[in-house]
Amino acid sequence: MNHDEAAPYHSAAYDSTVGIQAETVHNSNVYFVHPDASPQEKYRVAVQLLEDGVPSRARETLTDAIAHGYDSTEVRFHWVLAMLSARTHHDLTTEEVGQLRYASGLVRNFAEDKWKQALRVTFDLLAVLSTAGSETGPVLKELQDLPFRQHDAILRHLDVILTGGLKDDLWAETLERARAERFGNGRAQRVWAYFEPDPIGARAVQPRPSTAAAAKAALPVRAVLFAISTALLGALALIANPAQAIVELTVALGAGLTAARFGVRWWGQGPRPGFAAEVHVPDPRDPPTDEDRFTKRVRHSFDHYFSIRRPYGFTADAWLDHTVQMRSSLAGEIAGLYRESRIPVERVNWLIRYLAEDARDRYNDGTLSNRYRQERTSGRTKALTVAALAVLGAAALAGLGTAAIGAAQPRPLWAFLAVLGAAWSGHATAARWLEVRSEELRLSRETQEYSEQLAERQIAYGRWKSFLDATRPSELEMETWLTCDKTSFVDEALRHHRLTWRDLITHTILMAPGPSYKRGRVRGGPWRYSRYVFRLFLFTADGIREISSEFDFFDGTRKNEQRSNYRFDALTSVQVTENADIGYDLELFLANGPARRIRVKDADAHQLAPTENSREISEINLSAAGSPHTFRLLEGVAADGKRWIERHGPDSLAPFQIAGCS
Repeated sequence: MNHDEAAPYHSAAYDSTVGIQAETVHNSNVYFVHPDASPQEKYRVAVQLLEDGVPSRARETLTDAIAHGYDSTEVRFHWVLAMLSARTHHDLTTEEVGQLRYASGLVRNFAEDKWKQALRVTFDLLAVLSTAGSETGPVLKELQDLPFRQHDAILRHLDVILTGGLKDDLWAETLERARAERFGNGRAQRVWAYFEPDPIGARAVQPRPSTAAAAKAALPVRAVLFAISTALLGALALIANPAQAIVELTVALGAGLTAARFGVRWWGQGPRPGFAAEVHVPDPRDPPTDEDRFTKRVRHSFDHYFSIRRPYGFTADAWLDHTVQMRSSLAGEIAGLYRESRIPVERVNWLIRYLAEDARDRYNDGTLSNRYRQERTSGRTKALTVAALAVLGAAALAGLGTAAIGAAQPRPLWAFLAVLGAAWSGHATAARWLEVRSEELRLSRETQEYSEQLAERQIAYGRWKSFLDATRPSELEMETWLTCDKTSFVDEALRHHRLTWRDLITHTILMAPGPSYKRGRVRGGPWRYSRYVFRLFLFTADGIREISSEFDFFDGTRKNEQRSNYRFDALTSVQVTENADIGYDLELFLANGPARRIRVKDADAHQLAPTENSREISEINLSAAGSPHTFRLLEGVAADGKRWIERHGPDSLAPFQIAGCS
């Protein structure tokens, strides 16, 4: 889902390059409309799309809801806003103008409410804007009297269509609201979370399957033989010397139980499960594979987080040296657990960060070595086991002597055979029993460790996921901040060129990805970038003023501003190139100077969910970038030159006549 590396290419800023650092698609159903969804549900999704800056899809969905009988002043108001959002009069087709006029005639059929009032004001604005010399005072008063929600929606979505003196009168209010909202809702502290990938769930190393099946199958036969041999030896010893035999048998029994008790601890110690030993170390001469890259990134991430999550008093290098074996083991474990196709390490970083913090905390409370050191058998256990086996052997030999000394033939031979059989079958029985018992203990220990580790990691995952969900901005917040950035940019450009809205024929902003960006989106929504290049075109009677600047969306700062001014007839050609594997490029050809290539958007077909349509998503991203409006304006200027003013000047609009709105 994420790609950390991409080939550089020319961006919207002159002679600069862009490289993708990361990209994220959030699994959200906010824009999903089921084919059998009710008109009410379609309306809800359409309003969300409109508010989040996707008016093209909002128009389609609202039209569908209305066609299925869901109609009201509220629905019609949002439909009109979707028709006009990010568009000018000249962007509307003849059919769309007719649909708006028809809708204006329907208003009188609805009951009086705040939505009908807002609809009436919207149509009055269209009528005033399309009629030269119209009095704007009354309609502005009506606009100011609207409730805040409707008033704000009209100003926001009619931003491009509002021009001239009317825009001048509203600009101060628009600018004031942008300044108030631009860094609101904790933008600086929350934007990063939008570009953070959704974490993958918690995993831990599962217990290895038991390998004691063969040992269990062979144990009964050997145990029976051992029982027969020891019983025969004991019986012969009791016949020969009952008192001495009882002592020897008691000592042998105690020694055998002691050897079994401590021997199973010794035998049962083994390496903890993990993937460290299984991680393939690639040959530097071999071409890198996805597995090699993933393992390398996991190790790099462990080094990074261990270097910054370290105990007090340690330098980064000292802590890395202290934990080199631990990090290698953990990195091998995580690489083995999450080595899957198209799973980026960024989705696992939460776990790596947790393990680094856990190691730091355990070092601080003195328990680090308890968890990560290899278990070893204590010297006391080894000594007791060896001593018990020695006593057992001595007791067996003593029993042999008791049974054989002074006994008639063939009793010594039977005693010798009994000892020999007991020794062989006892060793075989003990080995099989120890193998079975140690596997049971190992499986029990690993199962407990697995349960504890998985529970701890699930808690850490839930904590991080909850924090991320609570921090991540909504689509509406991202769109609001972006709109405020554009408003601020336009204001600075107007002040720099000492222009007012009365001086403009129209304007447009083209947004493109900036250098070394991250990008993210929700399913069905447009890409949003951590760095943008804003390119503003101001169309005046004297020509075109073009201002571009790089914006850092995290803090709203901008840099590398570039300005150009050229006459209408200086723009000789505009060319749009679409490449499914790369994206959209816009090239501007001026009469003087080289062609300028502008990256409008990147390809995104590989990021689509099964329910998404590549063409639809591409259109959404182009619309969100302001591309259709910008392309149409620039192509018109390139085709018509100075005559373009005649077609787009204030006197060129056909009057919008309201069809019986009351």
